[in-house]
Amino acid sequence: MNTPVIRTTTALSALLFGSLALAAEAPQDPRLAEAQALIKEFAITLQGELKGAIEQGGPTQAIGMCQERAPAIAEELSARSGWEIGRVSFKTRNSDNRPDDWEQKVLGAFEARLAAGEDVMTLAFAEEVETPEGKAFRLMKAIPTGEVCLTCHGSNIAPEVVSALDERYPEDQARGYSVGEIRGAFSLLKPL
Repeated sequence: MNTPVIRTTTALSALLFGSLALAAEAPQDPRLAEAQALIKEFAITLQGELKGAIEQGGPTQAIGMCQERAPAIAEELSARSGWEIGRVSFKTRNSDNRPDDWEQKVLGAFEARLAAGEDVMTLAFAEEVETPEGKAFRLMKAIPTGEVCLTCHGSNIAPEVVSALDERYPEDQARGYSVGEIRGAFSLLKPL
């Protein structure tokens, strides 16, 4: 059982760490490198903890771990880095991950770019924006749905997983995805 988990974990790494191609910004912009490193750290940390939970108790144990640790990892990285770090989606599992207006526009643009044939791995966007608190640099990178994601986010979820999801996330909308779809996005904001 450990071998498939390791393989799917490797596949998830490939999905999450694809190119952070941002046409509007120069590749040498240090903010992009910093944001990409934070996204990678978030994903690696969460992925490692998910892998451990799956190995210990299967997907149902991973659901509980993810509910507790994903927000904690984002908070830890945010506190250490000075960035606000999170994940958003049109179809949230955790209602705290609802996108704001800017994130909704970017997610919509990602969907349009994907429909136009762009590779999901390149779906990223960054810009400086004016916020009520002042100028900020915002960046989003799409989270593609991989085969491993379907265990908890697909259409054919095992009954015990459905039960665990229903118990922990009574308003869950993050199901019914297929491989290659945009499941959500990492969203980062840094005050300037």
